[in-house]
Amino acid sequence: MLGLDNIEKVKPGGLELKDRLVSVNRVTKVTKGGRAFGFSAIVVVGDEAGTVGFGLGKSKEVASAIAKAVEDAKKNLVKVPVVNHTIPHQTSARYGGADIFLRPATHGTGVIAGGTVRMVVEAAGIKDILSKSKGSSNPHNVVKATFKALLDIRRPEEIAKLRGISLDKVFNG
Repeated sequence: MLGLDNIEKVKPGGLELKDRLVSVNRVTKVTKGGRAFGFSAIVVVGDEAGTVGFGLGKSKEVASAIAKAVEDAKKNLVKVPVVNHTIPHQTSARYGGADIFLRPATHGTGVIAGGTVRMVVEAAGIKDILSKSKGSSNPHNVVKATFKALLDIRRPEEIAKLRGISLDKVFNG
């Protein structure tokens, strides 16, 4: 999806996925016979338990563009580490002109995020997070930057195994 190695792909079978429409864009193609209108939609789907994906759909009608986007999103599902309804550590990522910063938050903080980032993290099942979106507010690039940031996150167990230390030592030094 975004060229990262540690991605854990997920099959959509058996998952109860909820889809969220991020953006619908009307595009115009000027032809000899006049203007031809079309629509492109970007959708985020997730099970609100760590599995999330996004997709893009294009069509002459809005409804079929959204349907195509949902099907595309189901093909691109990935697993995101969620620990105690937040992320294990802070991360940031850049995609195109969009720059996203994500930081874990304590229980009860809620989702402090703008519209596009909020949709992605809520679909992933993250309930407490702080975020900042800098640069471009283009929904396509913001969604891709948020995914890139979420996929850069490593699980504490993975870090402990990599360093050859106990899980307790990862948190307490």
